[in-house]
Amino acid sequence: MTIQTGGDQLNIANGIREFARATPRAIAVIDRDRTLTFGELFDRAARLAQGLIASGLTPGERVAVLLGNRLEFPEIAAGIAMAGLCMVPLNPRQASLEIAYILEHSEVKALVMDGALASALPPVLPSVILSIGAESVGRDYEEFLADFEAIDPKIAVHEQEPFCVTYTSGTTGKPKGVLISHRSRVLLFYGTALEWGLGPGKRTIAVAPLYHGAGFSFGYGACFTGGTLVVQHKFDAAETLEMVEKHRIQSMFLVPTHAQMMRALGDEAITSKDLSSLHTLYFNAAALPINLKEWVCRMFPNTGIHELYGSTEAGNVANLRPEHALERPGSVGQPWFMTQLRIVREDGTPVAPGEPGELFSKSPFLMNGYLKDEAATAECTTDDGFLTCGDIATMDEEGFISIIDRKKDMIISGGVNIYPREIEEILATHPNIAEVAVIGVPDETWGETVVAIVVTRDGTELSHADIEAHVRGKVAGYKVPKASHNIATLPRNAGGKVLKRELRNTFTS
Repeated sequence: MTIQTGGDQLNIANGIREFARATPRAIAVIDRDRTLTFGELFDRAARLAQGLIASGLTPGERVAVLLGNRLEFPEIAAGIAMAGLCMVPLNPRQASLEIAYILEHSEVKALVMDGALASALPPVLPSVILSIGAESVGRDYEEFLADFEAIDPKIAVHEQEPFCVTYTSGTTGKPKGVLISHRSRVLLFYGTALEWGLGPGKRTIAVAPLYHGAGFSFGYGACFTGGTLVVQHKFDAAETLEMVEKHRIQSMFLVPTHAQMMRALGDEAITSKDLSSLHTLYFNAAALPINLKEWVCRMFPNTGIHELYGSTEAGNVANLRPEHALERPGSVGQPWFMTQLRIVREDGTPVAPGEPGELFSKSPFLMNGYLKDEAATAECTTDDGFLTCGDIATMDEEGFISIIDRKKDMIISGGVNIYPREIEEILATHPNIAEVAVIGVPDETWGETVVAIVVTRDGTELSHADIEAHVRGKVAGYKVPKASHNIATLPRNAGGKVLKRELRNTFTS
């Protein structure tokens, strides 16, 4: 029997198209004193799409975007999609050599950039370059848009085709290009709107970088579903609170570091603001330490606090909803919409409830694979469609998941597995520790030994004796750090994850 498929293909440009028709005068983006209505956003995206096609780009080819958080980001993403092209977001903090690798590896044909970032560019560049705010590199972006009509080219793209190639942080070597389909992110946008309160008439802030997977999903997702995105150029805790009050923000995505920086302002910085519009906070990127979560719940008592778990490759995987925020400390909740999970031992057999194992997920949000890297794709996927990011987790009998640690971050000392997060949670309760990372460093006798890297609240150094005393008695003796170091800040990638590889390189003697 032949089954006919009906309906339209999912596409990340479609939400912009829909709300440009339905609510053309509604505000889609606010960037300080600049605003874009949905009608204007569509108009500019269509002009960009027409211009890229006229420049000789053909469907499926790739356009790099070197841009921080600013008003133009959503229109550029939509315009690239309208033209049937594939976006390659670049991190403005990357070095020239890193950008050069991505441009070459992804075979980029065009670049849209902030002219202020020209110093980061490598010598070899694509022939088509559009520059915002500066005329020294390529063509002026605004002049380019003005040359083309605001007519949607409506290039047909199958929903399983990638709308972007986003590169991983490269914590274990060269970054890998993650192929993310239109279908995966459109479904994620709708799930986000349903779960965390995006949609028509709703306002959120782009606090996290829009060039990062989560930042884009939760920022662009606001425009896609008919809401308003307020853009913050760079996170500043005090400014963020002011923006929530000024714009009557209803939901906001944060990483734990953002909450740490808010807490450092003092409680009065929060209680003095009218934050009554804020009904949802959702956290991702790294584990939310229990004592920090308790502080967030205390300072935002009328706001639903969610802690979600996911990755660039897998999309959203699990969510701990507000009713369980404090009663399930350390958990990231239950499987998210349309998601199947399994946790297995090294031999692939299922673990028992509470037993640690490697976490695999299967959902419509999964990546298509890694660009030009079939071996890496095969290494993290199974024949029946499950994917792992190498996280070690447990699941209880009610389906609540706890991420124990990254598989690659696990410490093996004397043949025994040690999970750093367990020790980090204990050290995070120390009154003078703001942030902590626990790593394993090579040891001739034990294979690896446990080392704690701490950032103090007041900038003074904590002695190793103090750190050791805080941990001893709370875990087995072999888990107590054998050494410790005080540093000013922990190295992190754009998504807020601590770069433990850098720490291991720094503190391995």
